[in-house]
Amino acid sequence: MTDTNMTGATDNTTASAGRDAQDHADIVQPVITTKDLSLTFQTNDGPVHALSGIDIDVNPGEFVSLIGPSGCGKTTLLRVIADLEQPTSGSIEVNGVSPDAARKARAYGYVFQAAALYPWRTIEKNVALPLEIMGLSHAEKKERIARNLELVNLTGFERKYPWQLSGGMQQRASIARALAFDPALLLMDEPFGALDEIVRDHLNDQLNKLWHKTSKTVVFVTHSIPEAVYLSTKIIVMSPRPGKIYDVIDCKLPRERTLEMRESKEFLDVALRVREGLRAGHSYDE
Repeated sequence: MTDTNMTGATDNTTASAGRDAQDHADIVQPVITTKDLSLTFQTNDGPVHALSGIDIDVNPGEFVSLIGPSGCGKTTLLRVIADLEQPTSGSIEVNGVSPDAARKARAYGYVFQAAALYPWRTIEKNVALPLEIMGLSHAEKKERIARNLELVNLTGFERKYPWQLSGGMQQRASIARALAFDPALLLMDEPFGALDEIVRDHLNDQLNKLWHKTSKTVVFVTHSIPEAVYLSTKIIVMSPRPGKIYDVIDCKLPRERTLEMRESKEFLDVALRVREGLRAGHSYDE
């Protein structure tokens, strides 16, 4: 009888331990976490309070857009994540480590507002630049260049120079370069902001397909409400300087999206909430 009770107790303990281990495994560890993060720039005219009390979590596979008026700190926050700016107070982790450690581990790719391609390098050699720095073999570089140019629909343009491509094609080449070393995290600072609406719509559609295909985690800065709603799983609405988070909106549209979806009630409802957040946030301190 005692042996039976002991065996039953052991079985229950094992089952409980198994459930605890499974529960632990099911906990999603954020790719990016900030807690009470603030940043103040010191200038000759006095301090400029760029960010104040920023608390965010970005989970694996999410597409998170930062939207707000000009000067609200969207790009500054992206640069803090990328270790290009240092916060004045608060904390931030990228993949569980400091932004400095994440940068040195090549944990993310960064796409700037301008394509920033070297004009004397062909498209394939621009994409190859981070791979050269990594010291990859010729065969490995060739395979990665081909794969990532195909991802952004630039196969056949390998030997063209940047000045021979349209603005939209140059930005696609910039995205291919950021993806070349296969980072799990992609940081994008208004990459389509300078493009006309037709090209922008086309690239939004291509970026959605690329994100769906690669399952990258993306943090994306934009001024465009339709762009934010179309691309995102989560939209962070920021107020004017000092940049604060006014609202966090889950966008529950299907992961695979079409431009026609922008006329749907679900899309317009999310867009309305973003617009109301921007309007209310703009008078946050008034």
